Amino acid sequence: MPDRNHEFGKYGAQGIKGYEAAARQLDTLVEFIATPITQRRGMLARLHYLTRTEHARAAARQAGLKVTDRTLKRWADGKATPSKKSLAQLEAAYRQVRRQNVARHLLQRLNRGGRGTRVEFHPLNQSQVPRPYQRAVTFRSLNVRHWDRMVQAWAAGDNEAMDDAWFTGITADLGSDYGSYEYVMNIGFAA
Repeated sequence: MPDRNHEFGKYGAQGIKGYEAAARQLDTLVEFIATPITQRRGMLARLHYLTRTEHARAAARQAGLKVTDRTLKRWADGKATPSKKSLAQLEAAYRQVRRQNVARHLLQRLNRGGRGTRVEFHPLNQSQVPRPYQRAVTFRSLNVRHWDRMVQAWAAGDNEAMDDAWFTGITADLGSDYGSYEYVMNIGFAA
């Protein structure tokens, strides 16, 4: 039975953790605000998303936005410009709140009433690995029917829970060589 890789990349293999690739794909499905936060329009759009209601403001505070209401108003009115640290805090809070807001809808789309979503596993890159150390890892696809743990961990921003949900809950269904897909080049799915 495969186990976790302890020295990934020792012989030159390249890739990222499977849960990171899946989280990246979930982020693309969310449709965040496209304008960068460094532009005034992008900053104002995020600010409006986080402050339009009392519930949104509370969620932003819980997500780590530690700026007073007065400062938020000054940013919105153009009387003050946020620092780089404040912009990073605003972006992180926006992403966290947006994930929480769309998680339930995204979960319904991925589970599709028990039919699930087809996931493609693009194996790690072994082009730099010497021939005797290369493993036979091929492209695989799998229909994932239960996304609950993965989406909940993604919405919470809990990397450890995402890793556990991805490795033991989703890739385990690949069969006896599921450990070969702990690291991948890409994970593809749509919802």
